[in-house]
Amino acid sequence: MALYLTEDDVRQVLDMPLAIAAVEDAHRALSEGRAQDLPRQRTRTPKLALHLLQASYTDQAGASVTGFKAYTSSRSGNRFLVHLYDGVTGALLAMITADRLGMMRTGAASGVASRWLANPHAHELALFGTGWQAEGHLAAQLTVLPIAKVSVIGRNAEKRDAFVKRMRQRFPDRLFVSVAPEEAASAVATANVVGTITTSSSPVLETAWVSPGTHINAAGSNALIRRELSEDLIRKASPVVVDTVETALAEAGDLLPLLEKGRLLPRQLIELGDVITRRVPVTFNPDGMSVFESQGLGVQDLAVALNVLARAREQGLGTELPIAFAADAAMR
Repeated sequence: MALYLTEDDVRQVLDMPLAIAAVEDAHRALSEGRAQDLPRQRTRTPKLALHLLQASYTDQAGASVTGFKAYTSSRSGNRFLVHLYDGVTGALLAMITADRLGMMRTGAASGVASRWLANPHAHELALFGTGWQAEGHLAAQLTVLPIAKVSVIGRNAEKRDAFVKRMRQRFPDRLFVSVAPEEAASAVATANVVGTITTSSSPVLETAWVSPGTHINAAGSNALIRRELSEDLIRKASPVVVDTVETALAEAGDLLPLLEKGRLLPRQLIELGDVITRRVPVTFNPDGMSVFESQGLGVQDLAVALNVLARAREQGLGTELPIAFAADAAMR
């Protein structure tokens, strides 16, 4: 029988190490031909948008799935749901509410990028953003790197301080500092890793602030109207790594203006999966600056969902759906 997993079910079984391992293999699978991913599609009503990410994925043990994540966004909030199907029979395996799942996989993608691109001894993080997604981004960086100090940068002082307070309670062995935007330059200057997870329409990070050897994870610019990094910064960065080139060309707000002007070429973009499989050799450059532009992929959702489902079954979690959608029933 197919299972329905609630947010509480997901919370009980999904941790950041699992999310990072799943997302890393999703990108490895793309490079090795074990996965397919389609760029996000959107449809709209006057007051709501429906977003659809679909993919197929076969893990290293041979388990094959296909499916999609659909989510709506409106003034009342966002609602996320992953549909997971057997990759051989087509039977429905699970429907998983995916607010937390999506937050964890988004953070995990930047964590994987830092694992492969950042200084492995990085000890200081500058984080732009204080929302729900910033929590996952932070947890992932603390999982893969020996970060001792985190400077949290945000425009709203109340939200910024509340975020810092929560993170101090969650990670009491790390130093957290609340930083106003006008103080961002000094916070970035001493950081080894910078994360941007905002909804800004204009750049929050400037080239002059960034020290040599810094790695930047930009995770908020998934539409043309959103910008987090200056054009000059993108032009000076090497490498510029993306989830997939196809998705970056469709919605990477930081990159599209440069691509349209011919100041950045698609062939200059490197897919994260090709870094992981070493199809494109990339090594840490202490004198340079690397960027990972993260848009989010359906295959990341499927890889995490497959692992969440396995753990949920082991622990007896979830509710059986009333309709099994068995392959033999579909044939009748």
